[in-house]
Amino acid sequence: MTTDLTAQAAELVRARVPFAQATVVRAQHPTSAHAGDTALVFPGGRIEGFVGGTCAEDSVRLYGLRVLDSGEPVLLRVLPGPASTVEEDGAVTVANPCASGGALEIFLQPRRPPPRVLVVGETPVASALVAMAEPAGFAAEVVPGASVAPDPDDAGLVVASHGRDEEPALEAALRAGVPYVALVGSRIRAASVLGRLDVPDADRARVRSPAGLDIGARSAGEIALSILAELVAERARPRVPLPAAPTVPAPPPASAVDPVCGMTVSTAGTPLTAEHAGVTGYFCGEHCRAAFLADPDRYAGTG
Repeated sequence: MTTDLTAQAAELVRARVPFAQATVVRAQHPTSAHAGDTALVFPGGRIEGFVGGTCAEDSVRLYGLRVLDSGEPVLLRVLPGPASTVEEDGAVTVANPCASGGALEIFLQPRRPPPRVLVVGETPVASALVAMAEPAGFAAEVVPGASVAPDPDDAGLVVASHGRDEEPALEAALRAGVPYVALVGSRIRAASVLGRLDVPDADRARVRSPAGLDIGARSAGEIALSILAELVAERARPRVPLPAAPTVPAPPPASAVDPVCGMTVSTAGTPLTAEHAGVTGYFCGEHCRAAFLADPDRYAGTG
């Protein structure tokens, strides 16, 4: 990876921006890419870097977005030949009619930020939570209870402040829809705090207190461990589907078939397109788009 791309990837990680990293691990000539070439695939489909020509790049975009969505890495093989796709565990083989005759193997790795846990308080339990969060796969962030602004994508919020700004922090987390909300404290004090919350009873019932699984925890470290264990268990539970939303127009498809060569291409980012008879066609490269525009009736209905 070039120095600029390495710095950009590091900055994206610091900013908690998800992306997929594509790295050429094998290149069979003739190809324009070489082993070690790297690109970054962004959620909107934009690609920065180089991992091959336009046709290979479109497959990288398509499967990079899928990898980013699933969180599972994939080895993408791009081979010359009639358009076809074979998917198996951990690998996808795409036969590309646009290929110059060579072959590429590209490793697609999701780089998604770890789930964030907001911690309110500067107590021993709060400090232990922050110390244990990263090895458990979370990113813990200490935040002020009075002005905390949780995000619905946060994994959880834990109040361990022993009486300081507990109510505003809990109310903010519940209103934002944070899935795991916990209050460290005794049952008697927790009942008093929960009774003062200005939220519906259903939201009040979501607060875990005493916080953590019942493992007989006594020390600050043990209590933090029990909270992280409860958080992991909560995230592993199947989610209850939300009520159906009002019908809205369907978003454009994530992929389409090039009507000229038959290759599956991504519709994200800035794809090559052409209109004919009210239908949008998507193309792997300018050569296929030009062929379509020269004789659209020949290819209409095939993509």
